[in-house]
Amino acid sequence: MNTRMRRAAVAVAAGAMAVSLAACGSAKESGDSDSESSGAAKGDNIKVGLLLPENKTARYEKFDKPLIEKKVKELTNDKAEILYSNARQDASLQAQQVDTMITSKVDVLILDAVDAKAIQNSVQKAKDAGIPVVAYDRLAEGPISAYTSFDNEEVGKTQGEALLEALGDKAKDGDIVMMNGAVTDPNAAMFKKGAHSVLDGKVNIGREFDTKEWSPDNANANMESAISALKKDKIIGVYSANDGMAGGIITALKAAGIDVPVTGQDAELAAVQRILTGEQFMSVYKSYPQEANVAAELAVALAKGEKLDSVAKDKVSSSSAKDVPSAIIPVVSLTKENINDTVIKDGIYTTAELCTAKYKKACDEAGVK
Repeated sequence: MNTRMRRAAVAVAAGAMAVSLAACGSAKESGDSDSESSGAAKGDNIKVGLLLPENKTARYEKFDKPLIEKKVKELTNDKAEILYSNARQDASLQAQQVDTMITSKVDVLILDAVDAKAIQNSVQKAKDAGIPVVAYDRLAEGPISAYTSFDNEEVGKTQGEALLEALGDKAKDGDIVMMNGAVTDPNAAMFKKGAHSVLDGKVNIGREFDTKEWSPDNANANMESAISALKKDKIIGVYSANDGMAGGIITALKAAGIDVPVTGQDAELAAVQRILTGEQFMSVYKSYPQEANVAAELAVALAKGEKLDSVAKDKVSSSSAKDVPSAIIPVVSLTKENINDTVIKDGIYTTAELCTAKYKKACDEAGVK
């Protein structure tokens, strides 16, 4: 593992410890004067609404939902009621789901917005109904009460640095293709900004796309278009903002007989297996357990009328909300060399899940155990 990876892994471990310690502290010790739940503290019998944005990306149903639900139950002695909906990448449907949560009189809402700007009116409706909103993973517009996510510019920088590392002294021997995320996702803009801060001037960007709805199919079509425009012998690497799109990109590359480094994000199972076989160079591992735990802690504290300072150590602003109490989680560059120290160590995947018959040889060669 190189020095940067070791530093990042230590940062995640330290962050996880900090969150664990924060969870043990009394909420009465915190002092978030902006908390919307300023009335009398409630007991454990709270109602929590959870709205996630889509189900094409594997993480939401596999990790985020069960992890948040588990932590909320743990924090409330198994007394909380949790209402859940997935918007399936439909902003209008998510707005309706917020209305349903308001009608159901949830005490707090954890919201991962499909469209961060379009959801603003819904967030305002929740506030008007006395329901605090925790923006989860994406910084939704509107009067949100708390926010947790990863350092999204750092994600892009990490991806860009990894791609430069893979290209080495051949970084300007051809063109790279940049496959950014959806314009409706504010995180995508930050990933893009971070990547450009590392790549600009060091590579030739032959084609760049903003990919509709993070769709692997759209990424595949975009990649085919880039291959046609640039010619296959000119493409030396691909910046992909996430793993789902990387899958579509790699399919197009393989069909054209192109073997170049491709980045990713989310440490999806298929992506980690592609990393093992060398089809994908890297992914960005984000500790979903840590992010989910923080979201649950923020939500339960708000629902009970408690303060947030023991968990939300940062402040983040959007165009519609200033100094929102926030918890920002660090990230790690995941390559073949540190699979054991990341997704295996943290229990995201078991060796049996990763090292199926198709990937057993690659696992053995990488020392995955």
